[in-house]
Amino acid sequence: MTIETAVVQQSEAKRWATVAVVTGCGIGAALQVGKVPIAATMLQQSLGIDLAAVGTIAGIFAVLGLVGSVPAGVVIAAVGARRVLLCGLAAITLGAASGALAPQLAVLLGSRLLEGLGFLLVMVSAPALLNRVVDVGARDITMAVWSCVIPFGIALALVAGPMFDGWRAIWWASAAFAALLFVLASVIVPEAASRTGPARAGLMQEATALARRRTPALLMVLFGLYSLMFFAVFSFLPILLTERLGVSSQSAGGLSALAAAANVVGNLAAGNLLARGVSRTGLIAVAAVVMGASALGIFLPVLGGWGAFILCLLFSATGGLIPATLLATAPAAAGSAAMVPVMMGLLMTGSNFGQVTGPIAVGAIVSAWGWSAACVMVVAAAILAGLAAWMLARGDHNSVSEARDPA
Repeated sequence: MTIETAVVQQSEAKRWATVAVVTGCGIGAALQVGKVPIAATMLQQSLGIDLAAVGTIAGIFAVLGLVGSVPAGVVIAAVGARRVLLCGLAAITLGAASGALAPQLAVLLGSRLLEGLGFLLVMVSAPALLNRVVDVGARDITMAVWSCVIPFGIALALVAGPMFDGWRAIWWASAAFAALLFVLASVIVPEAASRTGPARAGLMQEATALARRRTPALLMVLFGLYSLMFFAVFSFLPILLTERLGVSSQSAGGLSALAAAANVVGNLAAGNLLARGVSRTGLIAVAAVVMGASALGIFLPVLGGWGAFILCLLFSATGGLIPATLLATAPAAAGSAAMVPVMMGLLMTGSNFGQVTGPIAVGAIVSAWGWSAACVMVVAAAILAGLAAWMLARGDHNSVSEARDPA
């Protein structure tokens, strides 16, 4: 083996170690999303709250992302993605630890805002790091793998949650996991070059111009509609399955985790299909239609408990095509490598919109009118997503369709 070969292999090993750690950070952030559904019954009993309040605990997590995702992207472009990633992990650790100590609902909601800030910083900075680390030819696959972190993290929380005695123990465990990831990221993830001096001056102008373009705006809307549909179903899936199937909370958690993990199938399938040249807008439209149709059978009591669960698997697996496709499209839509973090911020704005509105709206709807009424919102979101995909296909988006590397 020559010195040059050894150096190349060492560089490749470090590159993929970075990819693994950054992906792990995403899973740790997503764990904070999944711990609320599995702890919902515990929270109700411990704090004496109803389902609408549980929805608020789940939804408030993403409030900061509605207004902070794009500014976070600008900060990343200015100071570097690694620093922002570490700040995000620190915020998650502090938020989860303070939540575990919360004596009442108001304090818990405040801690969820801090967790949400950390989630935002991790989910915007991590794809920007991956975009710089991997080769252009591996980008679609890498982003497809990255899109698995939310369903995988949620599934991990749903499987592990019932093993703990109470919701406070779940919160402590999630804080410890985030702290471990902070240490690993500090050691393994390399610092990336950031803009300095005059190069920073035009960042906000560039970001504003990007947000006003048709394609980035449509991609943000699509991510928001997907997120709304996904979290409308999964935020309360353990409770729904417990009621429909008559199973224990641990069994409901396992089934919900299986349904969430099915999303990974769609994520990875999207990477493979995109590499084969399948239409991006076509994938999004088909997935939206299937999600909307599946929601009817999930919420309406027409197929029985197990029939509804099978539709949950279909809903999740098919839905996984959407985030992977949007994330793989984002670098090309950004127009330049410097604007990739801002483009990811736009996608996260949409994602956080769905995370806020989905759980809160479904919690309120179910509390007022029952599970059947929840399908109306999901079906409406699916129709709008299909319309947005059609608008994306109708426009002049050759650079996005071809997913060329940004300059």
